Amino acid sequence: MNEIGLKAENFSVADLGLSNVEMAYWNLHPSELVEDTISRGQGVLTDVGALAIDTGEFTGRSPKDKYAVVDYNTKDSVWWGDVNNRFEEDKFDKLHHRMLAYLGGKEIWVRDAYACADPKYRINIRVVNEHSWSNLFSYNLFLRPTREEIKHFKHDWLILNAPGFKADPKIDGTRQHNFAIINFTKKIILIGGTGYTGEIKKSIFTVLNYVLPHEQKVLSMHCSANIGKDGDTAIFFGLSGTGKTTLSADPNRKLIGDDEHGWSDTGVFNFEGGCYAKCVDLTAEKEPQIFNAIKFGSLLENINFHEDTTTVDYGNISKTENTRVSYPANYIDNAVTPAVGDMPKNIFFLTADAFGVLPPISKLTTAQAMYNFISGYTAKVAGTEMGITEPTTTFSACFGKAFLPLHPTKYAELLGEKLKKHPNVNVWLVNTGWVGGSYGVGSRIKLSYTRSLITAALTGKLDNVEYGTTKFFGLKFPKVCPDVPTEILDPRNSWKDKDAYDAKAKNLAEQFIKNFSQYASAANEEILSAAPKVEVVA
Repeated sequence: MNEIGLKAENFSVADLGLSNVEMAYWNLHPSELVEDTISRGQGVLTDVGALAIDTGEFTGRSPKDKYAVVDYNTKDSVWWGDVNNRFEEDKFDKLHHRMLAYLGGKEIWVRDAYACADPKYRINIRVVNEHSWSNLFSYNLFLRPTREEIKHFKHDWLILNAPGFKADPKIDGTRQHNFAIINFTKKIILIGGTGYTGEIKKSIFTVLNYVLPHEQKVLSMHCSANIGKDGDTAIFFGLSGTGKTTLSADPNRKLIGDDEHGWSDTGVFNFEGGCYAKCVDLTAEKEPQIFNAIKFGSLLENINFHEDTTTVDYGNISKTENTRVSYPANYIDNAVTPAVGDMPKNIFFLTADAFGVLPPISKLTTAQAMYNFISGYTAKVAGTEMGITEPTTTFSACFGKAFLPLHPTKYAELLGEKLKKHPNVNVWLVNTGWVGGSYGVGSRIKLSYTRSLITAALTGKLDNVEYGTTKFFGLKFPKVCPDVPTEILDPRNSWKDKDAYDAKAKNLAEQFIKNFSQYASAANEEILSAAPKVEVVA
């Protein structure tokens, strides 16, 4: 067995149970990984130098095939059911050994990396990849140790990633041939049967969503974060289509990170060392930071080219709508290094309310912040997905339900604790959706107005203005804001038919209550007090 590259002294892949691999490549430079991928016919260079690959059968995550091992540590702490599927210890051990045997005789790529930019919470990760391009993804997305750190590197968590290994459900206990299984006790993650690289990224996010809140009272967050010129930190939560990436990418503010963060007793820190951005309909005009970050070292997934060229056609989604690119954070010009910030001053919950019910911006109480955090609301409109012909509500607890090993109330209560400990933190609910009526009647709020509202919140211009209150939801909204028409700030007044507004608002409030019913038994009285009130229309 041969091993080449920079690795920890006196350490071998044999120590991982991989005693008979043909070759182990340790911590290769991105240029070597790119060259290897191309030489094997697994990828091509685009005209801007980025490596383009196809992930194969799976072009997105497979939530039903994500598992956690149930044992004495997790049986009472993990939120079982729905997004957390049980996997037995003995089956995990057998599958682990089968994966080790599968990798025997093969070339493998090993990456030493870590997560959490705050050294106090750092976890060291060793990733074993079957493909060199998967190893490039690991380089891009995780934080990168120095050469000296690698020489003495000891991993806390191990990821075995083998897209070519297909489980046998009858033998292995999986639902089908692909799987992502986390063993929180042994600190091992098994990913097989799928080449989609996002499974690697989100497995560690899930780990941190368990370890940090459960063991260290750090709030883990599915959000973006940036820093203003005066050092003020802002956090942006939001589901797909709400404008999280667009609104957090502010040329006047420095980027901490675009997706995963922790909030500790000292401030906010990024979990990752890179970005994993969607590419559909990408243009230099709409997303200049992402567009310009696509260059040598970036990894494009499942894209198509313009005919007879190596120029990417970002509008072509014939392989998948979930075309992606990964790149190191330093490919963004205004990225903060190290990726940490002070205590947040402003937190934004972004929602694209297609029903036109919620104000363009409203200031939340601590109770409302916890309630809306658990709700994680937005709405999808006709044309965004097949089969959707009218607006539909979408709720994702804590704006990232799929990655929550603990019950959503645990994260909400931790948020509440931090807001009470730091009472100067403002929490805003920002509607980037419709005003003057629901989808098909009203109009989408102009991006320029939303930017003005967020700027006003960031600069304190909404601190001392008069506020009104919405029906049903009890949301406090400013009656004036610089550079924003006054008539759109009160959602009810923006509708010509006030009775129609009341009916639509009551209906949305009822949907909030119905969705929250699955969490209500575990929620405290403060959280429950912020639920919409729908008994009487005044």
